[in-house]
Amino acid sequence: MALPCLPSVASGHGLPCRSRERGEKAEIRLPTSAQLGETIANTDKLSATKRAKLRGRLSTKPGLNRFLRVTPKGLLRIDKAAIKAEERLDGKFLLRCSDPHLSAEDIATGYKQLLEVERGWRDMKTIIDLRPVYHRKEDRIRAHIQLCWLALLLIRITETTCEDTWTNLREELERIHVGTFTGPAGTFRQRTETSPAQRTILAKLGVTEPKRIITLEPGTTV
Repeated sequence: MALPCLPSVASGHGLPCRSRERGEKAEIRLPTSAQLGETIANTDKLSATKRAKLRGRLSTKPGLNRFLRVTPKGLLRIDKAAIKAEERLDGKFLLRCSDPHLSAEDIATGYKQLLEVERGWRDMKTIIDLRPVYHRKEDRIRAHIQLCWLALLLIRITETTCEDTWTNLREELERIHVGTFTGPAGTFRQRTETSPAQRTILAKLGVTEPKRIITLEPGTTV
């Protein structure tokens, strides 16, 4: 995420920044305003009571309600002023730092690294499903921390290599299953056929596809 900082404010005070990645999220506003336009279309023909009921329902939907305007006569309109106000703030945010000697680039980089650290902790608690483990010996404590760090590192390498999130990659790979089949000839375990998306992920990671037939045990003849 690029964080080019605007040089209009000196370091050590409020530091306005612009993020290209956050700016692209403005595209979400277009379908939202379009949906609101469809919802309130032809509402001028409704009675004041029905418009008030619709206004009440829209007030429970923050995404639509923030662009809704009610005229003095109770008519429902899209608030174009609110949309323009949001457009002026697209991709912009404010960073504050207590050290006036840091450059704008260092402050932005530090905040970006902080976000990555916080993301790592969230991933360890949710994706890796990390839970408190109480160790008594120092070597076990160090081993536990290193295993967690290696698991998180593996996730990051996988995301970088495949250019996708770990959630999407894991969801796709978890569709590979192994079934056990038993018949007169014996018992065998076979994995499902890999999809093109699964083969692409494995190829990018340099991982060989698992064997199609895992085990094969001939049946006993009487």
